[in-house]
Amino acid sequence: MTSFTKSGRWQRWRSRTPLSSLSRLVREFVAQNNTVQIKHVIQTLSQEFALSQHPHSRKGGLIGLAACSIALGKDSGLYLKELIEPVLTCFNDADSRLRYYACEALYNIVKVARGAVLPHFNVLFDGLSKLAADPDPNVKSGSELLDRLLKDIVTESNKFDLVGFIPLLRERIYSNNQYARQFIISWILVLESVPDINLLDYLPEILDGLFQILGDNGKEIRKMCEVVLGEFLKEIKKNPSSVKFAEMANILVIHCQTTDDLIQLTAMCWMREFIQLAGRVMLPYSSGILTAVLPCLAYDDRKKSIKEVANVCNQSLMKLVTPEDDEPDEPKPTAQRPAEPNPDDTLAKQEGTAGGGPDGSCDSSFSSGSGVFTPASTERAPVTLHLDGIVQVLNCHLSDMAIGMMTRIAVLKWLYHLYIKTPRKMFRHTDSLFPILLQTLSDESDEVILKDLEVLAEIASSPAGQTDDPGRLDGPDLRVSHSELQVPTPGRANLLNTPGTKGLECSPSTPTMNSYFYKFMINLLKRFSSERKLLEARGAFIIRQLCLLLNAENIFHSMADILLQEEDLKFASTMVHTLNTILLTSTELFQLRNQLKDLKTLESQNLFCCLYRSWCHNPVTTVSLCFLTQNYRHAYDLIQKFGDLEVTVDFLTEVDKLVQLIECPIFTYLRLQLLDVRNNPYLIKALYGLLMLLPQCSAFQLLSHRLQCVPKPELLQAGDSPPAAPKSQKADSPSIDYAELLQHFEKVQKKHLEVRHQRSGRGDHLDRRVVL
Repeated sequence: MTSFTKSGRWQRWRSRTPLSSLSRLVREFVAQNNTVQIKHVIQTLSQEFALSQHPHSRKGGLIGLAACSIALGKDSGLYLKELIEPVLTCFNDADSRLRYYACEALYNIVKVARGAVLPHFNVLFDGLSKLAADPDPNVKSGSELLDRLLKDIVTESNKFDLVGFIPLLRERIYSNNQYARQFIISWILVLESVPDINLLDYLPEILDGLFQILGDNGKEIRKMCEVVLGEFLKEIKKNPSSVKFAEMANILVIHCQTTDDLIQLTAMCWMREFIQLAGRVMLPYSSGILTAVLPCLAYDDRKKSIKEVANVCNQSLMKLVTPEDDEPDEPKPTAQRPAEPNPDDTLAKQEGTAGGGPDGSCDSSFSSGSGVFTPASTERAPVTLHLDGIVQVLNCHLSDMAIGMMTRIAVLKWLYHLYIKTPRKMFRHTDSLFPILLQTLSDESDEVILKDLEVLAEIASSPAGQTDDPGRLDGPDLRVSHSELQVPTPGRANLLNTPGTKGLECSPSTPTMNSYFYKFMINLLKRFSSERKLLEARGAFIIRQLCLLLNAENIFHSMADILLQEEDLKFASTMVHTLNTILLTSTELFQLRNQLKDLKTLESQNLFCCLYRSWCHNPVTTVSLCFLTQNYRHAYDLIQKFGDLEVTVDFLTEVDKLVQLIECPIFTYLRLQLLDVRNNPYLIKALYGLLMLLPQCSAFQLLSHRLQCVPKPELLQAGDSPPAAPKSQKADSPSIDYAELLQHFEKVQKKHLEVRHQRSGRGDHLDRRVVL
């Protein structure tokens, strides 16, 4: 059926006498310009027939109204309201045949009036949207013909009222009916194709509904919706200056988090284009964007496309943050900036019930009170970056242990980037971020730990973190008890005899370290103390990486300073052993080892004294430190004191490891010094002392063979007084009080012994048995 007017039924109706008389009567009234009589005829057809209680009367009334419209011709536009209203009322008739007759009648009315029906477009569209979902196929077919006619009229006219139509379109776009959705999409396609109609200005009103339709179960409807969204995106790329990016940002954020893959991918593609086209206009919505994008970075290959687009979004958004964003927040008198959306508000929109939305994801806040958006302004207000929402989102994702590795890495990259670009603003949030950054050190992934250490290192070294008042760091996490780490207090005895030297009273920080550096060291050791598995599995890895990222001397100086006050002596001994192993074996510490080999400078002597006092928690590591610094006489004196210690299996194991270490490349210089027997008698005596401590084992044989290679053994009988100014006795500097160091060693070891006896229930009884 191509036209209602060509159907046989209509031709028969027109040939009947009553209709012919009605047409002639109306034409006569038109010729006489008798509008009163014309309205009377239309009113009679409407009230007494079209709206009658009898089906046949209603059918006759519909036919009569159509005939009246044809008779009126071009003058029908003057009476369209009276002609259309009763016909539209019949669209709701329970009889499908009457609904078809109503559709047929309206087709003829619209065909005669053409462009004159546009002021009544909304009521026509509303009626058609209902017929599009009609269960009767004949009614649906008739409505399609009327729909095509109306589309032709809209396409030809330049008087279409888009502003008045948008509120109705926004309402109808949330229909759940498959046919109604198809009807809506077809109209949007038509309006988008009309050059004189700029639907892009009102896209924020319908974008959410389009994404709702994109999730339809019908493949054809989804395809149509993809086409519509694709056309809009093309137009956005062509005319970015007229696009209301900000008003659509939250809509995309919500749909980027949906479970439907097609909706999520499409929304993510839009988000990518928005960030690249709008630039800093999207910065106020960064928290919402990150909420949507970050979880996608952990997707597997099943959602590879979404993951790749999300990664581009993340990188593009990160590039928008520049050092200029670190300027203090000052009000701009020339323009107002849009307020940054709260991530909680975005979440509420996602969870709230939307008006007409099938899944409740369209919040009523997307539509204005008047139902109409005004065109976007070409001038954009300056954008100020506010970090509160962004940091909250990053903190939330980093705290969630269920989040994937790639997401956690991305979060840490964001934090590092923000500390680099906007350090002054970021340090306002450091106290809230610090605990979770420390907790992240326990992550299973090495990559995550590396990024986490980069962030912590930047916090510890950034000039923006320097505070004049050290009390600012005395937060809840630094209120230590007897079992926790404490900040060393000044006023300890100076180990250096040089006048005017501060010694260990000075802070380990240098100008490159800030107030957070020492806090970081305290909390790191506190975490190692509470998580021994972390210390065993990742302790060396973490400290070595920190030595690359920060100043290695500062790290060892500060840790030794803190461990000196540690009351958990077992942990202190374990930690010292770990630090000593790193110091002696890690390539990252090459420069620091060289500095300690030559104790000619005041700084190196100060560092040695600081390390020594903490190294006393572990006797064998103290000897190894003396070997490293070439303090061979003092090493010999220490080994002599070992006779007063409780020799345990752990103690002998550490001696065994030290012997193995002496055979490594790190102590090549020490082995070469064995050739100079005259100038190194205490080195040889110290090694013989270690040999005497060892039972008959592989380490004993190894060290014994090494000492057999020493030339001219008779020179070992040299007296206790060494030759004057031997070259290899660099560490025996007159500025270091070695007697005081030895007393400190005895004091620390006595404390260790007392603690061990208390734990074993033996009280103060000093039992020196070898526990084998």
